[in-house]
Amino acid sequence: MNSSERYAVGNVSLLYALRMLGLFMVLPVFTLYSGELSGATPMLIGLAIGIYGLSQALLQIPFGALSDRYGRKPLLLVGLALFVLGSLLAAFSDSIYMMIAGRLLQGAGAIASVLMAYLADATVEDNRSKAMATVGMTIGLSFGVALIAGPLLAGLGGLYLIFLVTAGLGALGMLLVLRMPTIVVQRQQTSRDVAFIKDDLRDVLKDPALLRLDLSVLLLHLSLTALFVSLPMVLKTQWSLPVEDHGWVYLGLMAVGFALMVPGLIYAEKRRQLPLVFRIAVITLIVGMLLLGLFQSSILISCIALALFFAGFNFMEASLPSMLSRLAPAGQRGTAMGVFASCQFGGAFLGGVLGGALLSTGRPELVFYAISALAAVWFLFTFGMKNPPATQTSVISLRRFTEDQIEGLQESLLAVNGVTDVTLIMEDQLAYLKIDKSRLDRRALDQFTLGSHDV
Repeated sequence: MNSSERYAVGNVSLLYALRMLGLFMVLPVFTLYSGELSGATPMLIGLAIGIYGLSQALLQIPFGALSDRYGRKPLLLVGLALFVLGSLLAAFSDSIYMMIAGRLLQGAGAIASVLMAYLADATVEDNRSKAMATVGMTIGLSFGVALIAGPLLAGLGGLYLIFLVTAGLGALGMLLVLRMPTIVVQRQQTSRDVAFIKDDLRDVLKDPALLRLDLSVLLLHLSLTALFVSLPMVLKTQWSLPVEDHGWVYLGLMAVGFALMVPGLIYAEKRRQLPLVFRIAVITLIVGMLLLGLFQSSILISCIALALFFAGFNFMEASLPSMLSRLAPAGQRGTAMGVFASCQFGGAFLGGVLGGALLSTGRPELVFYAISALAAVWFLFTFGMKNPPATQTSVISLRRFTEDQIEGLQESLLAVNGVTDVTLIMEDQLAYLKIDKSRLDRRALDQFTLGSHDV
């Protein structure tokens, strides 16, 4: 990547880190501290934890579409302003209903799609995967830091301090956006890698492979959110662990889970056995949650159970976006990503509601059993999962072709060895190709791309 691309990737990664750190810090402590709010019940506490996912799921696509029309930076500023206002409302809440409103407003700053669009505007096609991988690693790092910082801040000043710090992080993000360069992109140059195209929605929703991934990310984040509705209570009551020490337990278990995940990820990619390892990851969730439910008073068994859960979670969190990118039809990846992100945040909302409902019974182990049962159903849906091809997207201009040549162009391109999918976007005068570079006949493809240009 050149210097301007690296600068853009750094800015987007930092914005993600500031925002996600604020959202994640509250996760491991909310259940323990929100009981002090007037009107708080386990059900409403679970709703408050997950409600941000509802507004995120509903507004991701509209924010991205509005940024196409009004520009990335204005929508980033609007989204961060909503995030700051929601954080302040949550910080000064004295009732669970004000807290729910604050969390809903936090989630209304749904800028993830806008950040991805800005990143696509600022990077060329060949560097986009590396840029998005960098952002993904930043999100993972933010999660780890938040699991330590949340309990430590809560020990100093409760939820008030966490949400006040979160508002400050959002304000820093707004200052960063103001310093970011404005990238003006003509409509014909806008990448469909990140743009949500309404006309493509039906095709994406009819694709069984993509729907399987959408269901997977929904259940994955449902499981994570539901787990953190109940788990802090177990650490406090069953383990007698001070709240400020919870973060170190989470971090240690996440690290063990990551170490267990890496060999599986390497094996899946090298041996092209991603569906098999994915099914094993789902099994680790099932076994981990069953063990946690049965032996929550045993610290050793509970640690093993949580390490298994985080191993499966880390593997799927890392592999699902990559699988989506490779399985999405050429030219429809942005639409597929929009649906995927909405399912991810929708899962967080459902997990909060489910966790709160089960916690209201006074039996936190029911949450773990429910996660295990859902994962068992999920396991059945993993059969039929395809091993995604090692492909990349290439974009060529159609302006050099005559109307007669374009008429049979799609079939001709698909006849080239290594070209696995072709989508022609006539209004943009672009062709999106999905290419398997390991078997690509470069000379044959050059006959079509010579004199054209990649976007």
